[in-house]
Amino acid sequence: MNINKRFLTGTAAACLGMVLLAGCNKTPTPAAEAPPAAAPAAAAPAPVAAPTGSITITEPADGATVSSPFKVKFGAEGVKIEPAGAIAAGSGHHHLLINTGPIAEGQTIPMDDTHLHYGKAQTEADITLAPGKYKLTAQLANGAHQSYGEKLSKTIEITVK
Repeated sequence: MNINKRFLTGTAAACLGMVLLAGCNKTPTPAAEAPPAAAPAAAAPAPVAAPTGSITITEPADGATVSSPFKVKFGAEGVKIEPAGAIAAGSGHHHLLINTGPIAEGQTIPMDDTHLHYGKAQTEADITLAPGKYKLTAQLANGAHQSYGEKLSKTIEITVK
């Protein structure tokens, strides 16, 4: 039986559950009709102060023309590159933002095709992009992927041939 349970509520859902388990021969209690209480949302970890230091993209060079796939190498000074997870003062991990600028300090960096995460403390990656002009932004974030903002980012422009 293929039934979309998301659209069933109250008595209908309770009855369907009973039919599937033992047959629907009794009226569900009002408590069965009440939706379950939502679990409290987990609190986001408190951000730590951004480390002092800088990050850069050491490869490719700003203004370079590259062939796809190409290697991106990240550099960091005055900050320890560590895997995502724990939030530790003076540390973070790299993200590569494609055709977008730095993420505001304290904001969580999205995870999608234009926000690439390197949460295992990687300092380089092979990137495949279609031919065209691109803006690449290296963005450092804490262990919970919360951005350290523009002061720990570096943007370059490249052309993929």
